[in-house]
Amino acid sequence: MTRLSVNINKIATLRNARGGNMPDVLEAALRCEDFGAEGITVHPRPDERHIRYSDVRAIKPRIRTELNIEGNPIPSFRDLVCEVLPAQVTMVPDAPDAITSNAGWDTITHRAFLTDMCALFSEKGIRTSIFVDPDPAMVEGAKLCGADRVELYTASYAEMYPAGREKAVAPFVEAAKAARDCGLGLNAGHDLNLDNLSWYIRNIPWTDEVSIGHAIICDAIYMGLEKTIGEYLSRIKNF
Repeated sequence: MTRLSVNINKIATLRNARGGNMPDVLEAALRCEDFGAEGITVHPRPDERHIRYSDVRAIKPRIRTELNIEGNPIPSFRDLVCEVLPAQVTMVPDAPDAITSNAGWDTITHRAFLTDMCALFSEKGIRTSIFVDPDPAMVEGAKLCGADRVELYTASYAEMYPAGREKAVAPFVEAAKAARDCGLGLNAGHDLNLDNLSWYIRNIPWTDEVSIGHAIICDAIYMGLEKTIGEYLSRIKNF
């Protein structure tokens, strides 16, 4: 059964816009769990424009579900992950000034580096996931790096979905099959929402986890956080 991990970065963005501690990021994480989230995702960046390293340290001992820390494994990120020891680390090749993640790893070109990173985190007992585009070659490359999972970057799926959902999901099905064939776990994330989520899961039901943040917080403005998380769980479990 696919699990829902809620990315709470946007909660931190709202807090940081005004200063102080409203909304409380830790409280938001705990409420997400209360409302049915099966994991919490954070993506701290070097400038701490949303999630701060201190947030990650505060959240980890308090949540009951899995913590997934995403980010580019620069030295400060590596140190944070090895200190906090989340259930999962998702390595994302985002530049420091990127507004949001915008590409997956080239797991062939960066094989040596990613192999070292997988070994570092695995030694700490942390499940490793590499963020990749929907390309079977990149998925197979992640396996050679020693990753436990890949996370498919679903922005192109979301972009193409309104014009034709069969065509939109096709490359993701092929990449997902490659992951299954080589024994990798499978995650997905980026621009998944209430409109396109069920179709994705229906076509790739062996997806282990979806990480969703921006759309959940946007929908929560209108529906409230509890109802919104319930709606996303319904899309996942009743596809």
